[in-house]
Amino acid sequence: MAARATNLVASGRRRRLLLGAGALVAGGVALAVLVLAGVDRGWRLLLVLPFWFGALGVFQARGRT
Repeated sequence: MAARATNLVASGRRRRLLLGAGALVAGGVALAVLVLAGVDRGWRLLLVLPFWFGALGVFQARGRT
């Protein structure tokens, strides 16, 4: 089996992991605030962006890509 090629050094992995986790936490906090405030579902749909970027950062850090 061939060795996997990686294009992230340790500092890049750490940065993506921290930013991704931060975006996921920020999205979770924003979701809680919007739900508790009784905001319409349409506005909560905008939270797709922080959750998407958070998941992307975490997956890229874990996959070393």
